Amino acid sequence: MMERVSFDDSMVAATNELIKKKESFEVTGCGGRLTEAATKVEQLIESQGLRCRIYTYGRVAAAGASFFGGITGVLGVASAVGMAAHNVATFNPDYEIAKHPIDNKLTVKYKKKK
Repeated sequence: MMERVSFDDSMVAATNELIKKKESFEVTGCGGRLTEAATKVEQLIESQGLRCRIYTYGRVAAAGASFFGGITGVLGVASAVGMAAHNVATFNPDYEIAKHPIDNKLTVKYKKKK
């Protein structure tokens, strides 16, 4: 089970410790500040000399579903191209940060072997 950290003033110390240990964790209670929370976690990861990739959970499936038909098909292709370019730019990250807008949380996964 992943460690959970609440998005509040005490988050920084707990998050820094988990990143030092190269642990995966969740940030809960983000409310309407999901992007702010993702940016803060990104800064904490990068301050330790590590790299990360941020993405919206479920976005790939949504883009794939839109390939069928008209203007949504064009938008789906454009979205997929944009995601591919982002993945190349953030190739082989130490962490992946998934934004879960429905659940108002982040899932922060350490991707490299310890």
